[in-house]
Amino acid sequence: MDARLEEALQQTISKWTKMGQADMEHSEDAADQFEHSFYAFIDVFREWVNGLDPRPATLEELLDTDTCRDIVDRLPAPLVLNFETEADLIIENTVRVDEDKYD
Repeated sequence: MDARLEEALQQTISKWTKMGQADMEHSEDAADQFEHSFYAFIDVFREWVNGLDPRPATLEELLDTDTCRDIVDRLPAPLVLNFETEADLIIENTVRVDEDKYD
């Protein structure tokens, strides 16, 4: 896996874990940090996808790559659908604006 993508994935998983362990006082901050790390990961993932030659034409082709299978295997189960949704948007060349991102 690309080193930048690996680092971004690790940050996302780390922030997810910290969010789950946060007490009530720190839960909002932990959630914000996780959200930021998830979308930073998606930005790096988008760059990786757009750099593929040939670039996958369908979501199924993208998800069938070794890198995507590794990502899905490593992501916490509740994040897989979000990842697949973002991957689909990448295939469609759609970029979310901040208001459209998950809250």
